[in-house]
Amino acid sequence: MGKADVSVPGREAVVAKVEVAPGAKAGRHTHPGDEISYVSDGEVQLLIDGQAPRTVKAGESFVIPAGVVHDAHNSSAAPVHLVGVYVVEKGKPLASPAP
Repeated sequence: MGKADVSVPGREAVVAKVEVAPGAKAGRHTHPGDEISYVSDGEVQLLIDGQAPRTVKAGESFVIPAGVVHDAHNSSAAPVHLVGVYVVEKGKPLASPAP
């Protein structure tokens, strides 16, 4: 959706629409900066390493710190839509797979 510099040197904000298809998993991954996401439609099970799994529903949000391994599972029959804001290091991939 968009990308812009922020007040922290060497960082940028990336705003993205994210969809997790019915029955899909995002896959374990990390980001080179914080993720702040809002669920606009549906509900998703959020799995963050070191935390108990939790369900995040439409109208709710979550924050994942930089470098923390996480995944999202959609076990429903409808897609889940999120708006994600990522404040990340410039020049690095937005996401990297994790084991």
